[in-house]
Amino acid sequence: MRKKKGRWLSFLFMMLLIPGLLACGKQKEPEDDDSYIYSLNEDQTGIVKRPYPIAGENTKSQVESILKGLETPSDEIEYTDVFPENVKIREWNVQDSIVYVDFNSAYLEMETIHEKLVRSALVQSLLQADQVAGVWISVEGNALKETDGKVVGILNEDDFVENTGSSLNSYQTTTLKLYFANESGSKLVEQTVEAKYNSNLSIEKLIVEQLIKGPSSDKGKPVIPPETKVLGVSLKDSICYVNLDEGFLNNAYVLNPRLTVYSIVNSVIDGGNSSRVQISINGESDIKYMDSIDLSKPLSRDLDIVEESEK
Repeated sequence: MRKKKGRWLSFLFMMLLIPGLLACGKQKEPEDDDSYIYSLNEDQTGIVKRPYPIAGENTKSQVESILKGLETPSDEIEYTDVFPENVKIREWNVQDSIVYVDFNSAYLEMETIHEKLVRSALVQSLLQADQVAGVWISVEGNALKETDGKVVGILNEDDFVENTGSSLNSYQTTTLKLYFANESGSKLVEQTVEAKYNSNLSIEKLIVEQLIKGPSSDKGKPVIPPETKVLGVSLKDSICYVNLDEGFLNNAYVLNPRLTVYSIVNSVIDGGNSSRVQISINGESDIKYMDSIDLSKPLSRDLDIVEESEK
């Protein structure tokens, strides 16, 4: 087995970067005798055990079963799929107790925090197979590297920290493209915002919270009532589910119902990992927002209501 360099640095890095990696939630934990793999939790802030029947009598067949489970969407909404829809496994093999997994180039397009969670779920799931001692990840045949250019190398349970108590918070800054109403309330205008956020927060939830907070300049007008509370944001099958409370129905702030809805839809799709957005109010989506916009089905981005930027 190859000897990893800088284990202490890797260990400390993962401690700081992935707080609450094995998050406790509402999910039903597998019984002691049950086999399981790992999924992302509903908020995509950690990984959780998901009961799964690992099939096979030898290491290779068990690895194949585990990878199939990771690639197969769960029917339960509390578990978020490990791999984004465009991230695919190109090939894999087992050599000397190490599983080598090669992904397509889309793997490198994931946000840093999200990639760390995917990495953890993959490795800790594969370690459930008999005789597997580590996992080597590559992308298009090239070894996966950290942001500083160092090769990640062989990963095992020592590279991931279980933190079930008070978490070590890490923060990062990102640039978001958000949509607010223009001066006349007839179109959406794009605004770029720098946001510092806790790594426990999913990018989709951050976007919704920033929209509620309102524009940071006089370039745009707020479109969502400021008293609106976010009850939940989750991602499944490339659909982002946004659950808001009844404050969202306060029409005093609504210049145009279509602008309000598509400020969320366009912003989340542009900045997150979904292709459609399903909005619900107190868990109910079979409604017409302001008697105008049907929320019963997931919505796709609409760029026709975005004002063209001045050149």
